[in-house]
Amino acid sequence: MPVFPEEPEINESLPGPGVPSPRESDAQALRTSATAGPTTVVPSAAAAVPAQVPGPRPAPPRPVPPRPAATRADRPGPTPRPNPIPKPGPQRPAPRPAPVEVRHVPATAAEALDRADEALDALLDAGRDPGTVLVLTVGAAHPWQQHELSFGEERYWAQLAEGSDVFYADAALTRPARRPVVVLVVNDGSADRAAAAYAGALQRAEALLVVCGGPVPAAVGASVTTAGAPAAERLPA
Repeated sequence: MPVFPEEPEINESLPGPGVPSPRESDAQALRTSATAGPTTVVPSAAAAVPAQVPGPRPAPPRPVPPRPAATRADRPGPTPRPNPIPKPGPQRPAPRPAPVEVRHVPATAAEALDRADEALDALLDAGRDPGTVLVLTVGAAHPWQQHELSFGEERYWAQLAEGSDVFYADAALTRPARRPVVVLVVNDGSADRAAAAYAGALQRAEALLVVCGGPVPAAVGASVTTAGAPAAERLPA
């Protein structure tokens, strides 16, 4: 067998060529660290406790202005209650208009105009307002109607709208006209025309109907008061 030469023994205490010799203190420290084992690192107290950073300072409280004392007028009052809805009760019938008083002045067809003028004068003397009287003729037109028409129909009908004076018209009047007192002049002998004039005059009268001449129809005769002659003395009573 081949014999290998023994390797030279390396002295640990001697450094090799080119390596500086360690100082005695360094060599001692190396030996101490080799025998002492791993070094335990003790953290410092400053590293263990994190430094506390101060936060923002709280703002001082804002002053609250004093509230004025509430007066009696400023205090809210009680909430108004809604009006209760009235319950529908039994409906009362509409009041009936007062019945029209009918007065009859006996006269012939030829005397009817004169008796009507006397009755009109008696009403005005008793205090009736002329604007509350309507005179209707069954036959020929009243002389005052003919006089007013001489100024033109426009002026004639304007007097009806104004209502400031006695208005004279035909009994067959088609325009709406109602007044408290109506004087009907039956100066025509036709029974049919007189009956139609009675019905129309009764609808136009609000309180009093004075019929001068002619017989009174049975429909009106139930509430008729007959005035004696002279009509001017007995009618307003």
